Amino acid sequence: MSEKTYTHQQELAKVIEHYTGKDGVHATSIPSLFLIRESIITEPISRVDEPSFCIIVQGEKEVWLGEELFRFGLGKYLVASVDLPVTGQVIKASTDSPYLALKLEFTPSEILEVLEDTDHQAAQKKSTKRAMFTSEVEPSLLDAVVRLASLLDNPKHIPTLAPLFKKEILYWILQGPYKEALEQMVLKDSNAFRIKDVIEHIINNYETSFRIEELAELANMSSASFHRHFKEVTAMSPIQFQKQLRLQEARRLLLVDSSDIADVAFRVGYESQSQFSREYSRMFGLPPKVDINRMKENLV
Repeated sequence: MSEKTYTHQQELAKVIEHYTGKDGVHATSIPSLFLIRESIITEPISRVDEPSFCIIVQGEKEVWLGEELFRFGLGKYLVASVDLPVTGQVIKASTDSPYLALKLEFTPSEILEVLEDTDHQAAQKKSTKRAMFTSEVEPSLLDAVVRLASLLDNPKHIPTLAPLFKKEILYWILQGPYKEALEQMVLKDSNAFRIKDVIEHIINNYETSFRIEELAELANMSSASFHRHFKEVTAMSPIQFQKQLRLQEARRLLLVDSSDIADVAFRVGYESQSQFSREYSRMFGLPPKVDINRMKENLV
């Protein structure tokens, strides 16, 4: 690690500590920028990850996408290029050395703007790429991240400079080894772009049953081709993807509403409470009632 890289990482750590102060995910005065701090190893947390860039400056984290594991820490970043149901866990953190990370959300239109402004001619490739990846942080990328985060100390400059620094961050990511994973999500003629549209449809209608043939038609693909490309992008089949969404929402409802298990199962799309309980236990490791009681006790 170069001295400059070490200095930049220390600067980011100081910014995150200063503007968080306590554990959790903290929104900032910079749109779409979040600072994260955890002083303990967390339990696995399931959520839908929006398109985003996340860099860790202290500690380590694991993220599961389906059965695929992404582990990253100091010197690496993680990118999700579409909305994805994931399970994340901070695996290295302590009171003396808390987990510190920065997350920047972005939109497909922002990626497209960078490509258009650089007059980049992306290849209209038919192959699809995984919508999540980790990579080494290059000095140029880290420098742009530091300049964006440092604007928190000079809020009057945020409206003008934050969009420019964010654009630079996306530019440097697009110069990296996984640029196709981002390019293919914004190119309208690509298979990945059509899969992205179906992902949005499933997320917006997760409680509704569907047939693969219906989703394939939305993507303008054959059923076999659609199934293959969907799994290449998400690491899951469409049914597994929907199941993750349903169970994540069910857990949230049970935790915040104290609703009846049978009612929640029905609300998220299950016709059988026993099937819901089996799949819930398989995903979260405990039956719904036991899991929710445990989580509520931990929150006290």
